Amino acid sequence: MDLARLPNDKKLQLCRWYFKVGCLLLPFVWAVNAIWFFKEAFMKPPYDEQKQIKKYVLMSAVGAIAWIAVFAIWITVFQLQRVSWGATGDALSFIVPLGRA
Repeated sequence: MDLARLPNDKKLQLCRWYFKVGCLLLPFVWAVNAIWFFKEAFMKPPYDEQKQIKKYVLMSAVGAIAWIAVFAIWITVFQLQRVSWGATGDALSFIVPLGRA
């Protein structure tokens, strides 16, 4: 979809919709929203709806970065501590590696 073809009110509506969908624990949608609407929010000449679009772009970016940080921390902790967790670590694993590294 070409954002240049949409009227400004439809851009705001679409940006808001992507933000709300991201609130359903879908951080990838927040990342897409932040990337897709970045130019519209910060590089285009000012227009009425731009202030709200900026707000949704910033909230989407912060939410996506926060989720990425949480995932990175979880992956690191899980990879380093899985063996010491015993049966619980094995139960959380999709593929149980044999032995210990």
